[in-house]
Amino acid sequence: MDSDKKKTIITSQKPNSFFHIYIWAVILAVLAVLSLCVGRFPVSFQQLCDWIYSAVTDWSSVKDEQLSYVFINLRLPRIITAIITGAALAAAGAAYQGIFCNPMVSPDILGASTGAGFGAAVAIILGLSALGIQFSAFVFGLIAVGISIFITASVGRTFNVTLVLVLSGMIVSSMFGSFVSITKYVADPYRQLPEITFWLMGSLASIDTNAMHFVIPIVLFGLLILYAIRWRINIMTFGDEEAKALGVNTTLVRLVVIAAATLITSSVVSLCGQIAWIGLIIPHLSRMLVGPDYNKLLPLSVLMGGAYLLAVDDIARVAMQTEIPLGILTSLIGAPFFIFLLLKTGKRFR
Repeated sequence: MDSDKKKTIITSQKPNSFFHIYIWAVILAVLAVLSLCVGRFPVSFQQLCDWIYSAVTDWSSVKDEQLSYVFINLRLPRIITAIITGAALAAAGAAYQGIFCNPMVSPDILGASTGAGFGAAVAIILGLSALGIQFSAFVFGLIAVGISIFITASVGRTFNVTLVLVLSGMIVSSMFGSFVSITKYVADPYRQLPEITFWLMGSLASIDTNAMHFVIPIVLFGLLILYAIRWRINIMTFGDEEAKALGVNTTLVRLVVIAAATLITSSVVSLCGQIAWIGLIIPHLSRMLVGPDYNKLLPLSVLMGGAYLLAVDDIARVAMQTEIPLGILTSLIGAPFFIFLLLKTGKRFR
């Protein structure tokens, strides 16, 4: 494919592309409101409307303290966390797919998720608090990506940088995956092992509001960075040689994207565990709706990712008597859907 064709594909705009962004913003808002009614404690839509009206007009007129506690202390933090987590993973996946020029790349490509899993497992064995577990997971997620970058820098410019980064990420992911297995092997089988296993499957069941207040600014900061350099990510999809010819410092852009995506991935994984497929599937769906222009692809990925994880979390809360871990549901939904995407778009890659 020549240069002109590439530029036409990247900058082409699908009709009504901004319309899809507005629609998904409405869908996300409606889902967020309806999710307040979902859970073990039954709440009707009429009760919700009455409570919102009383809270908005005169907070002192809200008489149902139990309902207020459920909404404010339990469900609202969970809804916010689900939206932030889905948005972060989807945006990180979209950014990685752009700078690596590979539609199969996901946010854990450089080992952030497995590193965070190891950090959480170590913290659980050491008996740290919930905040300590999340901090340990966050730090080890950053360490894992740092090792991937260090390996790539050590190799030098002899090989393709993108290829070496991906291979380094695979090595680091495998290494930290082995570390996680070791921690599970030495953990107390009656107390620590179930906790490690459940954390690795991902859940929003026990959200620490203090940790949430720490994570949200990091995610918003990372998302702003990715959006601020969206046009550079567009150019990076041409390939390194053409991007350099257009005056883009490919090394710097790649490092900035990796740093921002790693920050938001490690932070949300530290908060709710490993949740797969969102960073791989949602950017594909967004690309099908608005095309490859990151000016529209990033915002739509954020909205779709938040709405998707929020809907999955609602299903996890009510589908069975016991709550289903999010990682199980996202894999059950994501894998078959990705097969459908491959079958639908397979002819384009031939």
